[in-house]
Amino acid sequence: MKKFLNYALYSGLLIMALTFSSCQEEFEELPDGNEQETIVASSSTAKLIERTSSNDGSFDNIVDGSSCFAVQFPYTVNVNGIEITIDSLEDLHLIEDIFDEVDVDEDILEILFPITITLPDFSEIVINSKEDLRELAEDCIEGGDDDDIECIDFVYPITLFTFDINEQQTGSVTVESDKDLRRFFAGLDDDDLISIQFPVTLKLFDGTEIVVDSNAELANAIENAKETCDEDDDDDFNDDDFEDGRLDICLTACPWVVKEVERDGVNQTDQYFEYLMTFTEDGGVTVKDRMGNNIEGTWSTRITDRGALLKLEFDVLVDFSLEWFVYEIGDHTIKLYTEGGNKIIMKQICKDEETGPDTLREILKECEWIIKKVKNQGEEIDRLIGFEFKFLPEGVVTLSNGTTTSEGTWEIAMNDDGILVMAITMGDEPGVSFEWPLRDLDDNRLKFEVEEIDYELVLLRVCDDSVEDGDIPEIRNVLMGGDWIVASYIDNEVDETADFAGMDFSFTADHKVTVSTNADPLLDGLWRVLRDDDGQIKVYLNFGGDDVVPLGELTDDWDLVSITADRIELKDISGDETVETLVFEKK
Repeated sequence: MKKFLNYALYSGLLIMALTFSSCQEEFEELPDGNEQETIVASSSTAKLIERTSSNDGSFDNIVDGSSCFAVQFPYTVNVNGIEITIDSLEDLHLIEDIFDEVDVDEDILEILFPITITLPDFSEIVINSKEDLRELAEDCIEGGDDDDIECIDFVYPITLFTFDINEQQTGSVTVESDKDLRRFFAGLDDDDLISIQFPVTLKLFDGTEIVVDSNAELANAIENAKETCDEDDDDDFNDDDFEDGRLDICLTACPWVVKEVERDGVNQTDQYFEYLMTFTEDGGVTVKDRMGNNIEGTWSTRITDRGALLKLEFDVLVDFSLEWFVYEIGDHTIKLYTEGGNKIIMKQICKDEETGPDTLREILKECEWIIKKVKNQGEEIDRLIGFEFKFLPEGVVTLSNGTTTSEGTWEIAMNDDGILVMAITMGDEPGVSFEWPLRDLDDNRLKFEVEEIDYELVLLRVCDDSVEDGDIPEIRNVLMGGDWIVASYIDNEVDETADFAGMDFSFTADHKVTVSTNADPLLDGLWRVLRDDDGQIKVYLNFGGDDVVPLGELTDDWDLVSITADRIELKDISGDETVETLVFEKK
C-alpha cells in the first residue's frame, strides 16, 4: 500500500519549491556531474516517475471494481445482508470471508453512499451513488489498465530541483512519499524543467533494491521492472490471476494438507482430513493418508479465460479426480471447486528445517499460548477456551484465565515413533494433563492430537499481546468503552435473546468480563480478542461449560463480523454447520 503524507505538509513543500527567488546563488549547488541531467515535466521519463508514484487503487477492487481509484476509510458496506464498517485493509478480508462461506453462490455487495475516493494523483472526489461509481469505474479496465506501476517503488526521501528556461536553478524540494512526489509533478507545467539528486534507490516487488545514478538509468530501471510482477488488478481481491507456470511453481513448492472436502454436495472432510498431497514437477502427485499409505496420481494445469484450472487424476481416489477451478490461492491456502457441490480446501506446509525438541522448547518459551480448542475423548472442553499457557524455564508451566492461575510441569521429548510430544502435568486442571503428540506447527499455531482416542489441543501464539496488530487494540478499546447488552442471540435459527434480558456485560483490561443484573454482579468470565492463524479476528468468550445456564452458551471463539462504537456482531459456524449469531449493543 502506498504511503501517505497529509495535504498540509505537501502544500508547504510545494509552495516552498515554487516561490524561491530566481537568483541561483541563493541555493546549494547541484552535485557535480548533474548540471545537464534536467528533464522536461512532460517527458517520457517524467511520466514513468508519475506512474510509479501514483496511488494504487487495486487493493479494494472487491468493493469498487476499479484499480484506478480507492475508497477512503472508513465506509460501510452490506455484504450478503451483513453490514460491515471498513476501517482498514484487514477489514476487506471480512468481505472475502463472507463471500467464501459458499464458494459458488451469488455474492451481493452494496456500498452505503456517499463515499470519498482517491484518484491516482491523490486528488479526492465525493461519490453519491452507485451509478456515479460505475460510470467512473468503466474508464478503468480490469487486469491492469490503470496508471500506477506497482512492481517497483521509490525509496524516500528524494530531493528534486527546479530550473528556469536557461537551466538556472530556481528551487529545491525534498519529498517523503509517493503522494508528495505525485503532487509535485501535478504542480508543474508541461515545459517546466526539473532535476533529481542522484543516487536514487528503488525497491522491486521482491524486496531487491536498485541504485541508479542518472535519468537514463532511472527510466531504464522502471521500464524493465514495470511488467515483471502480477499487480493483482482483478476485481475479486484474491490473488487468483495466474500466468503460465506460476501456479505450477506454487503447487510444487511445498506439500499441501487437506482441510476440507465436499463431493457432489456431501461433506467428506472427516474421510480426507489432513491427508498430505505432494506435487512433483514431472506431473506426479502423491497423497499420503493418515495411516501413512501413499496414493499415486497425476496433475496438470491450464489457464483459460475463466481462470486457472487444476486437473487431478487417480485410479482409486475418485473424490479428487476432477478438473478443478482454482477459486483462491494465497496465504498458504488453496481453494478448489467445480459446479455440483464439489470443493477442496488445502493448506500449504513449508518447513525450512526439521523441528526437534530443543527448537520446540524455544518456540514455546518465546510467547504466551492461548487455548483455541481442547478435546478429550471426543468431547470439547469449552470451559478452557481462551485460557493462557506460559511455558517457563525449569519445566514450569502456568495456566491462567486472568483471575486464577494453576501451575504444573512441562517437557518436550521424542516418542518411540519419532514424533515430538509435549507432556503437561497440572493437578488443578486435569483437562490438559496429557502427553500431547505434535501434529502441526506454523508461525502462530500449534496442534497436538491423538486421533485414535480423539484427543486434541490447539494453541495460538500471542506475543506482546498483539499490540503491533492495529485492529486488535482498537477492537479491545471499543469493548472496554462501556456496558453492553445482548441485543440478539440466534442459535440455529432459534431466537434465544430473551434468555439474556436484564444482563449487563462489562469488559476490563485484565481479560475479565463481568455480567451483572441491576448492578449486582452475577458472574465473571474471560474475554480476548485475537487474530487467528488464518488472519480472521476472533473474540473469545468463556463463561464456563454448558452447566452454566444460559451464559455457558456464549462460550466460544467467535468470528468478528462487524463492529462500530455501539454495536458488535459475532458469528460461529460449528462443525455440523450449525450457525450462531451474537450481537452486543452499547447500553
